[in-house]
Amino acid sequence: MYDLLIKNAHIVTVNAQRQVIFPGAVAITGDTIQAVGKTGDFEGAEARRVIDAVGSAVFPGLVNTHTHLFQSLLKGLGDDRPLSEWLVTATLPSAVQFRETEIHTSAVLGCLDALHSGTTTILDYNYCHPVPGLGDATVQGFRDVGIRAILGRGMTVAGERFGVPPEMRSTPDRVFADFERLYDAYHGADNGRLRVWLAPGSVWGNTPEALRRARAVATEVKTGITIHVSETPWDRQSAGLVHEGRSDFGALAAYGVLGPDVLLVHCVHLTPEEIRLAAESDVKISHNAVSNMYLASGVAPVPAMLRAGLTCSIGTDGAASNNTQDMIEALKMTVLMHKVVTMDATALTAEKVLEMATIDGARSIGMGDLIGSIEPGKRADLFIFDPSTTPRSVPMHHPVSSLVYSGGAGNVVTVIVDGRVLIDGGEAVTIDERAFLARAQRISAALAERAGTAELVRSRPWRALPQKNDRP
Repeated sequence: MYDLLIKNAHIVTVNAQRQVIFPGAVAITGDTIQAVGKTGDFEGAEARRVIDAVGSAVFPGLVNTHTHLFQSLLKGLGDDRPLSEWLVTATLPSAVQFRETEIHTSAVLGCLDALHSGTTTILDYNYCHPVPGLGDATVQGFRDVGIRAILGRGMTVAGERFGVPPEMRSTPDRVFADFERLYDAYHGADNGRLRVWLAPGSVWGNTPEALRRARAVATEVKTGITIHVSETPWDRQSAGLVHEGRSDFGALAAYGVLGPDVLLVHCVHLTPEEIRLAAESDVKISHNAVSNMYLASGVAPVPAMLRAGLTCSIGTDGAASNNTQDMIEALKMTVLMHKVVTMDATALTAEKVLEMATIDGARSIGMGDLIGSIEPGKRADLFIFDPSTTPRSVPMHHPVSSLVYSGGAGNVVTVIVDGRVLIDGGEAVTIDERAFLARAQRISAALAERAGTAELVRSRPWRALPQKNDRP
């Protein structure tokens, strides 16, 4: 007997053959997909629960390879500012005020937002460490929601000249001691749903010695490294001031940091030669189209990266530069961005952007053998997309097209992680959302007052573009 049988749906497997099975079924026992096939193949099969998903599509759970969950409480505080100004006026002043209550609340809020858009795995790049223990509070948020997650333990040991406050900087010894503690406590915990990585905040915010040490530690314990690279020209220039004129990518290459267990984030301004070197080292890329547009950072050369053989995935980035964790929105923004900038309607397709958010996302975090596709033996991480819940998604002729171009979080009616239903009938199972959201609003408002960012918003002028007759 199966624990759960989903039948009569379009099953978008994203397996090696890229099969779309209709009418199809998925059988789950425990945390594992047991069987996938035509609904008729399961005639007479018994299951503790049966979901008749007629008219719907089943997709592998989406994999968000880059975000900062603490920013879930900072939505709208730094709008319409370039990255360098956004960082020092809104984000860092808020970050130094975080304590366990705020971190836990932001983690739960971000994970719920992610789940509602079909995200089942999230990599939280946690560089907010003004006091000890905030990594543990984040992990508790993961556990409360039930999502599969990687905690990226942040590392910033320099950066004073660039406006990084002392509360956000640390010594390498303190960083690596805390990483070791978190790794021992959580890596592989909860049936393998939790993992712990190293996440140097930036190249310009870390010394050569710290970056080399991160590489050595990750190799020793067999975990991953993720780091922001070339998000803006400012990042590259700032890295040069710290690393003997090298770009941020060039510094990582020179220090021997690059490798197949390294996930580079953004990479908007990589040169063609750096793309070639990145492919040679088999690093992975997290592309954050919405954040890059929000901060006017530029357009990452993703089609060129794909042609070079790089594995590219999708991240939302933190909610202070997005302002959501909605991966379905990120799918559409990603594919449209590259069509318009290349003036080529085939530069990216709906199918490719779905791959980036599923199997390529799984490969980017070293989990391609566990998640990212709907296949027997893989973990049961998937979601049901019902086009009939919103007018925008009807009619559904092709399920992948409907998800990418006309889908939204309102279509996600069921989300399953590790075989456990976390969203059922569009409602969260593990959290009383109505009560929690009211509490999150109160905590966020108090945080903004302490950080001084509430006044930043109150005093913000109306920023309309100048009209033609207003110009001298």
